[in-house]
Amino acid sequence: MIDWSRIKILRDEIGADDIDEVVEIFLEEVEETIADLPNASSSEDFERGYHALKGSALNLGFSAFSALCQQGETAAAAGQTDVVSIAQLDECYTASKASFLEGYSSLAKAG
Repeated sequence: MIDWSRIKILRDEIGADDIDEVVEIFLEEVEETIADLPNASSSEDFERGYHALKGSALNLGFSAFSALCQQGETAAAAGQTDVVSIAQLDECYTASKASFLEGYSSLAKAG
């Protein structure tokens, strides 16, 4: 569900002191984007939303969530906006976030 090697690489790239801020911004942006998806008025809006979520998720190692976003982006590009439901997306994000926060806490303690 979470690509911990990606998190370690990111932490090494930006530093242990700055990664907490990156995580906080990521979580806020993802939650805002998911909340905005029901307001999408076209398949292009859905595609852009899924694309943004996918990129952010890949950057922070949310592999399962990113894969679901990729599925939604691909479907939306084909005009199929109902292949991935927003509820399904939110459920995957919530589970990924819980897994991430649990493991991230241990990772932070380990240094």
